Amino acid sequence: MQFSKHLIAAALTTVCTVSAFAQNVVVTDAWARATVQGQKATGAFMTLTANDSTKLVGVSSPVAGVAEIHEMKMDKDVMKMAALPNGLDLPAGKAVNLKPGGYHVMLMDLKAPLVKDTTVPVTLTLQDVKGVKSNIELKVPVGMQAPMMQPPKAGDHQHGDHKH
Repeated sequence: MQFSKHLIAAALTTVCTVSAFAQNVVVTDAWARATVQGQKATGAFMTLTANDSTKLVGVSSPVAGVAEIHEMKMDKDVMKMAALPNGLDLPAGKAVNLKPGGYHVMLMDLKAPLVKDTTVPVTLTLQDVKGVKSNIELKVPVGMQAPMMQPPKAGDHQHGDHKH
């Protein structure tokens, strides 16, 4: 009986540790672009801020046959998009924007159209500097464009106001 109590305590500690790590990354302003009938791919966008250096190493969604972390960038005069096979670094304390025309989540081989004003489940897989992985489960709103952000109130402190 004593052995099983220790085993249960160890299991609970492990669960709490993973949950605490998942809370290391804050996700804000998440949205996915709505699609039309027959469209097989779309993007999901968000801002990720990690308390400790972390890496976004994977993404999945039951609405897509394939989900990947992509980067769009200019190569000479051509816009190119490519998967990030080694993941996306999330430096400690720095907001990383996944947005149209930059880093984003690509949802491909869609099983059905993404309808405006619904949500889609998306799972982010993160890895800390020790190699420990954890997941964040999101319900991402679907829209035609980024949701309107509330303008800052007069006197509000914005981290983007400072040059580093």
